Amino acid sequence: MRPTTRAAILCGGRGERLKPLTDYFQKVMIPIGPKKLPLLAYTIALVRHHGIDRVTLLTGYRSEDIRRYFGDGSQHRVKLTYSEDKKGLPGSLNAVANALGSGAISKCDELLVYYGDVLTDLEITELLAVHRRSEADLTLVLDKGYALPVGVAEIEGGVVTSFHEKPRIDLSVTTGTMVAGPKAMALMRKTAGPKRTDLMTDFVPELLRKGGRIAPFYTRKEWFDVGTVSSFEKLNEELVRHPLSYLV
Repeated sequence: MRPTTRAAILCGGRGERLKPLTDYFQKVMIPIGPKKLPLLAYTIALVRHHGIDRVTLLTGYRSEDIRRYFGDGSQHRVKLTYSEDKKGLPGSLNAVANALGSGAISKCDELLVYYGDVLTDLEITELLAVHRRSEADLTLVLDKGYALPVGVAEIEGGVVTSFHEKPRIDLSVTTGTMVAGPKAMALMRKTAGPKRTDLMTDFVPELLRKGGRIAPFYTRKEWFDVGTVSSFEKLNEELVRHPLSYLV
């Protein structure tokens, strides 16, 4: 029997690093690319392309803008539900736990958690297959060969002996995306708390402490963290050739 899969997309952040754009737009609603579609439209299209048609949007700042544009999701060939972040309970983990507890995310065998300000042509079908084969409680989407955004100098005897501009380092870095199974979803609800709690800072370490099985999935795709004005400007240029363009 095929597992039931749902997707949750985090769309509640204020996008402080994207000011002044986010004074006028929710960050996932910023129009990008030649078609000037909201960033979130590409993510929803990607999820739908891989067969997930039940999607929950975890909203907060300017949530009405998202609801007004996407509605029930029928025009985008998905069924959308919404979960409004609780005031005074910030953080990505609190947002997901709130949606699980309220029923906005319906009961499922596996939950794809996706950050709304990340754009990539992620191999979601392969990701789900790896998650199932590994029988993991959680599967993290990772990238290897991360390029540092700054130059690095080597110092010997008080002088610079070499310099490398934005070197690539051999570390497994998280893209923020994950697939959670039943045990992980239950722990998400238990780990969320009355202060800021986040998926990477609080939940993933807690799952490891509890003996949870976490599988890696290495994406081969380029991904954009649209978190700053400069990254937004770069994405606008890159999206002309980006493989997601065919989805919308």
